[in-house]
Formats: sequence, structure tokens, C-alpha cells
Amino acid sequence: MNRLDHLNEIINEVVQRIQSQQHSFEVEASGRHMHLSRKDIDALFGPGYQLTKVKELSQPGQYVCKERITVAGPKGLFQNVVILGPERAESQVEVSMTDTRILGSRVPVRESGKTEGTPGVILMNGESAVQLDKGLIVAKRHIHMTPEDANKNQVVNGQTVKVRVEASRPLIFDDVVVRVSPDFATYMHIDYDEANACGLNKGDRGYICK
Repeated sequence: MNRLDHLNEIINEVVQRIQSQQHSFEVEASGRHMHLSRKDIDALFGPGYQLTKVKELSQPGQYVCKERITVAGPKGLFQNVVILGPERAESQVEVSMTDTRILGSRVPVRESGKTEGTPGVILMNGESAVQLDKGLIVAKRHIHMTPEDANKNQVVNGQTVKVRVEASRPLIFDDVVVRVSPDFATYMHIDYDEANACGLNKGDRGYICK
């Protein structure tokens, strides 16, 4: 390789890096958590009970609640599981693949809200309990994206992409679903299993591989 070719290679690499940074987005890790319906909040905490907001999340209108619940499967359970608000039409519990082994359930990877055919789980708060017939999922890794950022990244709602996460152990994740809405802020969400695989730290970013 002559000097000019070597210089062009360096320039191309720098340009690609700058373009990737311009189109990058923060990657967040989500631990096990749940979303509750009005009916199940009433059953677990009492009729009309209002969950207590303690922390805003990156997605507008989403927040962590003070209340905690025990989640029990056929073989094991998790205590102090986080509830995220606001309430939803149907309850849903999101765990990692590692968690499913402790609970003792065969749990599919699903997009949030797509709970048909998923296993149920028991929710407990003191002496109160709710048996869910469905709603236990391993959340499919995804990117919440504004329409502006979707246009910038040349992707559409529902599209699946590959994302390189620039963490301490850089890793390319396949089969990442893009979810586009003007109600979103642009962040990628993965679970703790996936975060540990790439050595994710707060503030690490990813970009779509073309």
C-alpha cells in the first residue's frame, strides 16, 4: 500500500466514525420489571390505589413506582420486583433468560404487549395475590425512536436491524426491532443478560450497521 492509499484509508475510517457518532443513540439496560393493569393494582393494593411515582424514565410519561411486588414461578421467585407506570390495559412481567431458569418457566422472546401464548405467573403483595394467565416475556431488544431520528437513520417502524454497541466489549446485536413514535425519546433497550455480554456502562452508545 502506497502513502496515498494509506492516507485515503485513514480518511475513510475517520469519516465513517464521525457518521456513526452522528447517528448513534444511548443504550440502556432494563432489569426485571412489570406493568400492571387497573384490575390487578386493585387486587394487589386495594380498590382505587394509586401507584407512587418516584423516578422518571428516559421515555416520556414512563416512571418507576415506589411499590414492589413478588413474582413467583413454578420453581422459584423474585422479591422486590420494580413496577413501572403508568398502568396498562393488561399486566405484563419482563424478565431476562437467566431469570426464566430461576422461575422455572419456558418464556418466549416477545415485543412488549404481544403476550398471546405466553406463560402466566403469580404476583404477590403480602397476603394479596394475582394469578396471571399470560404476560411473562423476555423483552425483544428494541430501539425507541422519534420520527426525526428514524428518518435520519433511514429506518421505519417495525423494521429489524443490526446494532453495534460501543461498550467495553463491543458487540453487534442482530434482530433489533425499531419502534417509531413522536411520543418516544430515542434510546435502545436491552436486558441485563445482553448488557453483561457487551460490558455496558451508563452512557454507552450504539449505531445501526448498514
